[in-house]
Amino acid sequence: MTQDNAGFIHRFEPGPDTARPLLLLHGTGGDETDLLPLGRTVAPEAALLAPRGAVSENGMPRFFRRLAEGVFDEADLRRRTGDLAAFVAASRTRYGIGAPVALGFSNGANIAASLLLLRPETLAGAVLIRPMVPFAEPPAADLAGRPVLILSGAMDPIVPAENARRLAQQLTAAGARVEHRILPAGHGLSQADLGLALNWLRGLALPEAA
Repeated sequence: MTQDNAGFIHRFEPGPDTARPLLLLHGTGGDETDLLPLGRTVAPEAALLAPRGAVSENGMPRFFRRLAEGVFDEADLRRRTGDLAAFVAASRTRYGIGAPVALGFSNGANIAASLLLLRPETLAGAVLIRPMVPFAEPPAADLAGRPVLILSGAMDPIVPAENARRLAQQLTAAGARVEHRILPAGHGLSQADLGLALNWLRGLALPEAA
């Protein structure tokens, strides 16, 4: 059932694993239902929390504004990151779930990366599919062994390989345990993404989450 909580329309699907839920963050033009099948495939037991981005770009939901393709409105990104962190905190109380692992695609992966850098206490880890560096100057963050999987596409026309590598380096420098895989794919989701995310989540040894 679609709910409204802390400013976000969203879906919550219960699961036996409430200690390690997934926070599903869609790409541009998606909504709160887009990644539910993916979430259920890669984490069959997990509770799923899927908000809809609160920004509209020509009628397409997004999680923050951009000035052009690949050029982010960083002031808006910071504000929206705070809003999303507040939504996650309220949802944890409302649904009785632990700190989530973010599973974000494209725009959703970018705001998940921003959450890691600005509000690291919000997430227990993250799977970032086709992310970009969110900030021109990365904020100081202490990710203290937080596990992160980055899945990039070697033929991605939107995210240059160097940009994705720089994000991996920034998160590693902040203390995250980063695994970065570059797939023979474009910007879209592939079967390889599902398999890698499934295996990574299955083997995940999470640090104690806030």
